[in-house]
Amino acid sequence: MNLDHLTSWYSDWKGLRVAVLGLSSTGFSVADTLAELGSTVRVFTESSSEEYARLLPVIGVELVEKSLQEVPADLIDFAPEVVIASPGFAPHHPVIQWVQEQGIALWGDIELAWRVRDKVTRADGSPADWILITGTNGKTTTTRMTASMLVAGGLKAAPCGNIGVPILDAVRDPEGFDALVVELSSHQLWYLGLATPAGQPVPVASVCLNLADDHLIWHGSFEAYRDAKAVVYRNTTIACVYNKADIATRDMVEDADVIEGARAIGFDLGVPGPSDFGVVEGLLVDRAFLDDRRNAALELIEVDTLAKLNLGAPHIVANILAAAALSRSLGITAEDVNTALQTFRLDPHRIELIARVAGVTWVDDSKATNPHAAASSLTAFPGAVWVVGGQLKGVDISDLVAARGVKARAAIVIGTERHAVVEAFARHAPNVPLFEAVATDTEEVMDAVVRIAAEIVTDGDVVLLAPAAASFDQFTGYDQRGELFAQAVRNWAEKESGDDQQHDVADPEH
Repeated sequence: MNLDHLTSWYSDWKGLRVAVLGLSSTGFSVADTLAELGSTVRVFTESSSEEYARLLPVIGVELVEKSLQEVPADLIDFAPEVVIASPGFAPHHPVIQWVQEQGIALWGDIELAWRVRDKVTRADGSPADWILITGTNGKTTTTRMTASMLVAGGLKAAPCGNIGVPILDAVRDPEGFDALVVELSSHQLWYLGLATPAGQPVPVASVCLNLADDHLIWHGSFEAYRDAKAVVYRNTTIACVYNKADIATRDMVEDADVIEGARAIGFDLGVPGPSDFGVVEGLLVDRAFLDDRRNAALELIEVDTLAKLNLGAPHIVANILAAAALSRSLGITAEDVNTALQTFRLDPHRIELIARVAGVTWVDDSKATNPHAAASSLTAFPGAVWVVGGQLKGVDISDLVAARGVKARAAIVIGTERHAVVEAFARHAPNVPLFEAVATDTEEVMDAVVRIAAEIVTDGDVVLLAPAAASFDQFTGYDQRGELFAQAVRNWAEKESGDDQQHDVADPEH
């Protein structure tokens, strides 16, 4: 069925039969939106929260809760005209394969949001501009930074998408926005890659921050993962921002089908060329958005200032440069960029200082859920006592151990896939002292880690939780993993408080 006429909130959505797969916050936002539009909606999910299950009948949506490991008869009988899947449904999922075999339109929440983006408009009648952000690592930090820079420049901007706020909630916010800064996972981009032109976003600016092995089981191959990420640049009108230190992102821009006039804007930690962002003599600078970009540069902020703000780690500086490029593409001034950074704080579990005890620094980077992210952390803290391991998601950790682990002061291995990590150290970093934190209870894992670390650290050491793996083998998420690490550190520091040593334990609220 051709749905290209559905390009506005004010199109005729009434009676459209839509099957929604999954009932996370994303799935509920889809169902809620379609119910408001008057569509006939049925949600299919294997499990649901009590709150969402209670709310669906209230908004006029039917819930079917059963196994989806095969195509349910209820879905076949419903004969949907479009299926909108939550990002957790992989391309090889049997229901997704059935939908495509039947030739039924298959959307994600981002496509639906683009089609109904004009529900609330600006004073001139136009909907909010979109900025799209993806990458293996740094997405959330860059999304939040970009939004804060836009706000500092006087725009109403909202970070949304994969960052935790469903984009459909932002699109339907009655207050409206000048710009939506949309974090996109590779899963969302895979679905967006299926969209016909009517459902394809036309962003003002876009970026893929970096590319490394991740989510290979979901996508099936690295090539499929890369192709999904590349969708972020499609139809960009002003600025395709790419990482000069990551050739894959440059190749994406070169191959992208963009709107005529869009510029490629590079960033890295080196001296920038014309049309780039970079670092010159300790200053972050813009050589892209100024008239005399061949001979001059605009100063954004000093690296030393960023270090004092706990934003000085190399990968965070790279994120700042990307965010600055994106925000400057919408006319935000260099002064606004600086102002935003003065009050910006990283989210918890992102190179977060937990404590300094007896000359030892404890750092929580539990958000480093893949080798690429962990490599950035180890670059920021060379020679650290490295807490590593977890659910590897089909990714080989050997290259990371060979490149960065070999420089570690010691390694403490956690996770149910410990054998693969231990084996990587045996092959590539045999001289690094290796310890295993063996615990069967979630609450005890980090207590074991801290006990081991406390016995081997000396003055000046850094203990770094940067697992390079997902957390679901032992924890409910990377946030719980980080929180339990921080609590174990604080508990240990309290026991040590009788000593005559100086302790600087970070406030858990900051």
